[in-house]
Amino acid sequence: MAFYSIATVLLVLFSAAFIFLQHEKFGKTPNSALINEYSALSNYHNGAFQNQSDTPNFSGDDNVITIFWNFFFNKNVNAEPHSPMPTKKIDIRSVPIDENIVVWFGHSSYYLQIDRKRFLIDPVFSGAASPVSFTTKSFAGVDVYSTEDFPDIDYLLITHDHWDHLDYETIIKLRPKVKSVVTGLGVGLHLKQWGFAKESIFEKNWYEKAELSEGFSITLQPTRHFSGRLFKKNASLWTSFVLKTPTKKLYLGGDSGYDKHFKETGDKYGPFDLAFLECGQYNKNWKYIHMSPEEVAQAALDLKAKVLFPVHWAKFSLALHSWKEPIERLSTAASQKKVQLLTPMIGEKVSLQEPYTNTQWWEKVQ
Repeated sequence: MAFYSIATVLLVLFSAAFIFLQHEKFGKTPNSALINEYSALSNYHNGAFQNQSDTPNFSGDDNVITIFWNFFFNKNVNAEPHSPMPTKKIDIRSVPIDENIVVWFGHSSYYLQIDRKRFLIDPVFSGAASPVSFTTKSFAGVDVYSTEDFPDIDYLLITHDHWDHLDYETIIKLRPKVKSVVTGLGVGLHLKQWGFAKESIFEKNWYEKAELSEGFSITLQPTRHFSGRLFKKNASLWTSFVLKTPTKKLYLGGDSGYDKHFKETGDKYGPFDLAFLECGQYNKNWKYIHMSPEEVAQAALDLKAKVLFPVHWAKFSLALHSWKEPIERLSTAASQKKVQLLTPMIGEKVSLQEPYTNTQWWEKVQ
């Protein structure tokens, strides 16, 4: 009897897991016809997209078991703030369309209003960077905005399909407001499954340009990272964006380890008025897919960025370091390398007209 009881429980658990994994939130992978089409590309080999340089997910002396053990059971006691994060909130809907602004929502989500166009980058407003809401939860106090707070969005930009950048719940709620999407190859499969019209999606490879409207273009550029929402790795492309508007040139970076692509992009498209670069969620064991703060400062120099806006921190704990270590180390490195930082509080409206002013708001957070 005990055997049959255990077998029944296991069958139920297996069935429940199987049903859960069929949910559309996990997205869609390419079929054989699309794989054949991708196979003709220089950055696609052996059924997967590839980085410019050899890029192992894990590096260093620790084995995978040790890495995962430390991640789940040996995190820094200050991995998350001990008090709610200080934030601001504006009425984005009421901001005049001719006002050029940026609003950062923590991690890699931000809103750009520039030259009468509205852009939203990697929005995550569900409260978690995970397929289940009780893991990888956002820090207390950071979720002051929701999808209801936004006007219609001209262009939704998605750098890659990881859960902390492509959030199913957020995207579904935003869908009626989004006119067009710009993203890397393969990511459009998720979006089309979630109800986006094929005609609304600019799905491009590295170095390809999307002509948006008069005076506006986006060119996809390499990053050094990976992709995947479930078991299949690198079925879609990870990317950064060079955004040109009638008055500005911006670099919108995706997750990336340090590599030659920053200098190549800077030499070809720089200087940039403003560069958004990931700063946080790094570790010696995955140094090829996320930059250290010191490398972030160097990447800004490589890009010939006039101003660096650090993102990918202050909302989720995805590494072992303390939550404020990335910005503290970057501030030191930027000062040494004479890189100008733009570090607003989460939710704060920042004008895109220089000069910028900064406060070290994180210093007062425990």
